[in-house]
Amino acid sequence: MDILVLYYSLHGHTADMARHIARGVEEIDGAVARVRTVPPVSAGLEQNSPPVPEIGPPYARKEDLHQCGGLILGSPTRFGNMSAALKYFIDGTAAEWYSGTLEGKPAAVFTSTASLHGGQETTLLSMMLPLLHHGMFLVGLPYSEAALIRTRGGGTPYGASHFAAWEGDRELDADESNLSRALGRRVARLALQLTSEDAG
Repeated sequence: MDILVLYYSLHGHTADMARHIARGVEEIDGAVARVRTVPPVSAGLEQNSPPVPEIGPPYARKEDLHQCGGLILGSPTRFGNMSAALKYFIDGTAAEWYSGTLEGKPAAVFTSTASLHGGQETTLLSMMLPLLHHGMFLVGLPYSEAALIRTRGGGTPYGASHFAAWEGDRELDADESNLSRALGRRVARLALQLTSEDAG
């Protein structure tokens, strides 16, 4: 069961979260994390990048959406919204929406911000909207996760988040890492349960 961890990261914080989420996915027997990113876009919203990234995971392709059993979407905050690069990719999934490629699969979201109240929750909600249109089952973080109550940085019931600080020098703390892994586990576990029920 492949769980697609799809993100855009500019300064590396969202990418770091994606690695922790992927680790959580693979803590569930039978689940494998497929980590993918999206290229940046130019001011004219044309994709402006080499076909293969020089470092990091490969760029996502539509086949990744078809082959995944669940999707975990991540972006840094851009004025309380997802990044243009991630939205550019999602806006190109009309054929997958029309055919129901992602319908009935679990999904979750994650983000990082430079300021503690810089739009984490609105960014998470902005990423949820297209997932709802695709017919996905949204997965959040319950308050039974102790780190969600204890955190002094990121962490919301809407999804995992990270407070990177204004200079971008704050690494993920233990609570943010634990919540990221928990989100990965929850999506992977539900994806396997849904597949088992469909097979039964």
